[in-house]
Amino acid sequence: MKQVVQAASGGAVRVLDVPVPIIGPTEVLVATAATIVSAGTERAVTELARSGLLAKARARPDLVRKVAEKARTDGLVPAARSVRDRLGSDVPLGYSGCGRVVEVGSAVAGIRPGDLVATGGAGRANHAEFQAVPGLLCARVPDGVEPGAAAFATIGSIALHGLRLAEVGPGAKVVVVGLGLVGQLAARLALASGCEVAGIDLAELPLATAAAVGVHALPEVGEATTAAVRAWSRGRGADTVLICAAGRSAEPVMRATALARDRAQLVVIGDVGLGLLRAPFYDKELTLRFARSYGPGRYERGYEDWGVDYPAGQVRWTEGRNQEAVLDLLAAGRLRVDDLVTHAFPIDAAPQAYQLVADRSEPYLAIRFDYPAAVPTLPGSRQPEQVAGGQVAGEAVQLPAPRPRRRPRLPHQRGAAAGRRGSRVGWIGAGAFSATVLLPAFRAAGFDQFVTVASAGGRSARSFADRHGFAGAVAGADAVLDDDDIDVVVIATPHATHAELAVRALERGRNVWCEKPLALTFDELDRVEKAAAAGGGVLVVGYNRRFSPVVGAARTALAARTGPLTIVYRIAAGGVPAGHWYNDRVQGGRLLGEVCHFVDTCAALAGSEVEAVAALAGREAELLLASDLAVSLRHADGSLSTVAYSSARPRGARKEQVEALAGTRHARIDDYRELVVDGRSVWKGAQDKGHRDAAAAFLRMCRGGDTAVTAELLASSRATLAAADALGVEAVCSPGAPRA
Repeated sequence: MKQVVQAASGGAVRVLDVPVPIIGPTEVLVATAATIVSAGTERAVTELARSGLLAKARARPDLVRKVAEKARTDGLVPAARSVRDRLGSDVPLGYSGCGRVVEVGSAVAGIRPGDLVATGGAGRANHAEFQAVPGLLCARVPDGVEPGAAAFATIGSIALHGLRLAEVGPGAKVVVVGLGLVGQLAARLALASGCEVAGIDLAELPLATAAAVGVHALPEVGEATTAAVRAWSRGRGADTVLICAAGRSAEPVMRATALARDRAQLVVIGDVGLGLLRAPFYDKELTLRFARSYGPGRYERGYEDWGVDYPAGQVRWTEGRNQEAVLDLLAAGRLRVDDLVTHAFPIDAAPQAYQLVADRSEPYLAIRFDYPAAVPTLPGSRQPEQVAGGQVAGEAVQLPAPRPRRRPRLPHQRGAAAGRRGSRVGWIGAGAFSATVLLPAFRAAGFDQFVTVASAGGRSARSFADRHGFAGAVAGADAVLDDDDIDVVVIATPHATHAELAVRALERGRNVWCEKPLALTFDELDRVEKAAAAGGGVLVVGYNRRFSPVVGAARTALAARTGPLTIVYRIAAGGVPAGHWYNDRVQGGRLLGEVCHFVDTCAALAGSEVEAVAALAGREAELLLASDLAVSLRHADGSLSTVAYSSARPRGARKEQVEALAGTRHARIDDYRELVVDGRSVWKGAQDKGHRDAAAAFLRMCRGGDTAVTAELLASSRATLAAADALGVEAVCSPGAPRA
């Protein structure tokens, strides 16, 4: 399919051929009919992409801080690699559209294949021939509303949410500062609500367009405009001012203070600067509010990703219900948008549209992209042709059918798998970790045939394939798992998907590298173990630290010990933003998602599996999502390990420190940069957490080498699950039992 993107490193907007996205349970696949360019927002994205590194740094100081922290902890080379990868990515454009439903996720209610729906959500409802959109951001289009008009629903929701925050009703005097597309919609929605509306702008086209629908249109000329507003409002000033302008200056906000009455509401909808003076706000006791996009639910994972709606009795106007309100106003004829479209382009001509936006060679308001009237014919169970009420309209487009599935290899066929030499790699997951850490490690280890990369949406896979030399890119894991030419499957997806993908790959006889954690429950781990035993392929979990040279040197130094070890592994992990996946219980939190690394390293240093586990968590969050943890392990040989995991990150502290003591021996690992044994430095170098050596060990295993380490990796996975089970109580973890 075609999709419009902007390279983060700059250059012109491009139309790429990318795979059709695969939807999740809470999503809807939509064949796009029309999308609307939000010129202000999208121009800001393209201008930032085309700016230099210094301008990017000024615009995103939060990312600069992340890079600086990564350089401090991991070194300059990994930090630079991370920056290059981010700049090499493509940014999807668009967020407001309309199309015909092709496929509906199992957890979506009220939408069926064949429905015409308005779509929303940046990064989801893109300028693309097919969109994978959260079900709660798909609103059914009423009869009589054309797709080109319905495509305004999400942009209209931005304006409507701002108007709701103003808390005005019939007869209120509303001033709209900035009559671009959002300003035009805000003015029309205010009129539809019974308000009196004045609009202010500098340009002729927006003023004339607003005046044509009954807005008191005023050119911005300073004091004369202020006087006109005061006269229009019977000398009081506006009851509310909606600031829909965009730019770095704070002038639109300060200008609004002169237009407003005493104790009025000012609502910022546009992206404006905020270098404000206190006195004008104080003198009139003005209220300044900021509208957050489309309304309640925006940027909230529970709503957008997991499909958990707010009860209407608690939150009447969510972002989805704002979409519905805009569509109802269109259906009733109380809102008109067709005259706002000044330019329409086929999707193939999108670069011309963005050139118009960039150079402003002619006036414009709304720019619409039109798409071929087509509904896809999907393979297998995804067939959408027949729906209630008849045939889906539109020309059928046949998508590529999946390759035939490989039959699982039986145990006696394992030699054949090794004979293929385990070198043709299919990669599932196209994130930053794959690009900056894992893939370079695989290349350095000797893997050289990278066949296909998959991502859920397909776009990031296409970009990843182009940047990193994969032969093909696909949407969804099935195309990788079902490809008979692939011997090795790398799983680098969100944690909750690891076990299922590993089982499916192993059952097909593939050699599997699965990033940690391997499983989030004992039942999942049991399934993986059974698949590994029956499928014939090699299994390695991405517990890379046990393969690092410093851990190897420490094991050698401690090999001659006369008694059990006492190990203390201290981690100063640092905090994470509220929206980080560590705070997502579906993904297992820090314990299952990261502490598993350190449990495995302790087992590797001791050279002995874990037989008993105890764990404690801090009080600041639910147990599984705790950011401060202490895990104690007893190994089969009597060694004791303690993992002290902290969300603190003092500037002078290394992230990871390991001490191991036994009899007269003392070994200390300093952040994988140095090993000190009995007070003497025996290994020192650049930080090396073992990613390359782990990949090299995996390659040897794929080619028929010793696979004994797999049992140790599985045992560490089971011990970590036991730690989750043991938060607050002691549990026993034996190799043959799922839990105590």
